[in-house]
Amino acid sequence: MALLILGLIFFLIGALALRRPSSLSPYARILRLVGLGIALIGVLTACIVQIGAGEIGVQVLYGSVQNNVLPSGLHLINPLVDVQRMDIKTQNYTMSAVHNEGAKEGDDAIRVLSADGLEVIIDLTVLYKVVPASAPDILRQTGIDYTDKIVRPLTRTKIRDNAVYYDAVSLFSTKRDEFQTRINKSIEEDFRRRGLLLEQILIRNITLPQSVKTSIEQKITAEQDAQKMQFVLQKERQEAERKRVEAQGIADYQRIISESLSDRQLQYESIKAQLEIAKSPNTKIIVMGKGSAPMILDAKGQ
Repeated sequence: MALLILGLIFFLIGALALRRPSSLSPYARILRLVGLGIALIGVLTACIVQIGAGEIGVQVLYGSVQNNVLPSGLHLINPLVDVQRMDIKTQNYTMSAVHNEGAKEGDDAIRVLSADGLEVIIDLTVLYKVVPASAPDILRQTGIDYTDKIVRPLTRTKIRDNAVYYDAVSLFSTKRDEFQTRINKSIEEDFRRRGLLLEQILIRNITLPQSVKTSIEQKITAEQDAQKMQFVLQKERQEAERKRVEAQGIADYQRIISESLSDRQLQYESIKAQLEIAKSPNTKIIVMGKGSAPMILDAKGQ
């Protein structure tokens, strides 16, 4: 458009110089030709537009948004039309408590109240994209800044609305996946009505109040101590059972031995032992006392 205006200016200067004699009169024809050339280039440039990959072009004629969109590629259009390019690739919007990690600087995490009245801090990322056929409506009704007008406020509101159905510990542990599925369904329909396609909501982190963290840690420690004590008690029971079995075995052995031994058996075993002693080269004299145990004299060295 700028080249077209510049070409018309050159053409008008040449026409005026041709009608009214001046220092530019010798160059009047050249100025007219140059003006026509520049205007022609401007028209051709304004008529040809290239839409990049992952983009669409929405045509705006004097402020009126046209319904037909231009897909990626080279297009011949009305030179008076202004083309607004819109991204249709997957986009992400992150809200995080970590500085410079989210879409906005500083702490941008979502603070919600759980069912038990505790404040829970949620970091999440929204994956979404523009529906190409709905791009004219988005530009007409919302504008190019649909992220700040739709994605951010709608997501934060739905997160808070759905968090009240869960207590803080459940959000952090057992109900996390259920909560994520619930908010996906809740936000998806609202996005669709506004020309956006919600691909996924990713809950990146859930931060519990410090008092809840301390209670959970104490509970885990107590459970670990209880499991350790159960192990120690089980070990002691096994050791006591082992000693009982051992004592019972010794008692049974002594009982069996005492029941199996008789006076004749003892006398027989005594005679066998005495015979073995008598065979020893160091034993010289054996004195047998009547009714008493034998006395063995060692006569070694005599």
